[in-house]
Amino acid sequence: MALTGLTAVVTGASSGIGEAIARSLAKERVRLVLGARRQDRLERLAGELRESGAEVLALGLDVTSLPSCESFVAEARKKAGPIDILVNNAGLARGRRHVSEGDETEWNEMIDTNVKGLLRMSRLILPGMLERDSGHVVNIGSVAALGAYEGGSVYCATKWSVRAITQALRLELNGSRIRVTEIDPGLVETEFSLVRFHVEENAGEARSKAAAVYEGLEPLRGSDIADCVVWALTRPAHVDIDEIVIRPVAQAGMSKVARRPPAAGR
Repeated sequence: MALTGLTAVVTGASSGIGEAIARSLAKERVRLVLGARRQDRLERLAGELRESGAEVLALGLDVTSLPSCESFVAEARKKAGPIDILVNNAGLARGRRHVSEGDETEWNEMIDTNVKGLLRMSRLILPGMLERDSGHVVNIGSVAALGAYEGGSVYCATKWSVRAITQALRLELNGSRIRVTEIDPGLVETEFSLVRFHVEENAGEARSKAAAVYEGLEPLRGSDIADCVVWALTRPAHVDIDEIVIRPVAQAGMSKVARRPPAAGR
């Protein structure tokens, strides 16, 4: 199924997986509407993609804010037309505190971004898809939806919620031609851990903790997840890819990761 000329919204597109998805869709000649809070980085990406011939609209977007989501979708429709693809990628983890020591600010940020943000964007864009009886919603989840780990209770809960919402959407949209796909990555080396450990506020120790997450293994890259998104989108129109779970070879489970010692002399 060719994607040329379709319009795709990608949230959280200024870095990491979202940026990689934007780059891959640009190669497929998709008309892109990119949203993120860090609009300066978003504009740099959009400028680079435009130079390669892509049609890109970059708009500020904070999925934790209903007015921001409403403004974003209205502007997207005005300037780019009907939205054919929604990639709900915006998401984050904050902290590794146990529940007994939990921080409400961190909890709210994860829930508002990972769950309510996905719901808001879906609610605003799905009516247009239903009216045209076509479209594809791709939700970027996590293997955290398949298990839990110490210090990850709320993050895991948000990704379990993404899984539940995605499954409910399939039931609610059954009978239409709208497809719904969930992609659950394992360890992907992006800014994920930098955000989780508040590196911008605690540079030294936090940066070491963030780097340790990927030590001794070859993690996934954002481009690996983007490949999955493009593959799911380009299946024949009668085919729906319900779910893709993708991990690095070294990761067999949430807490089962094979790590190799550093090479001698390093």
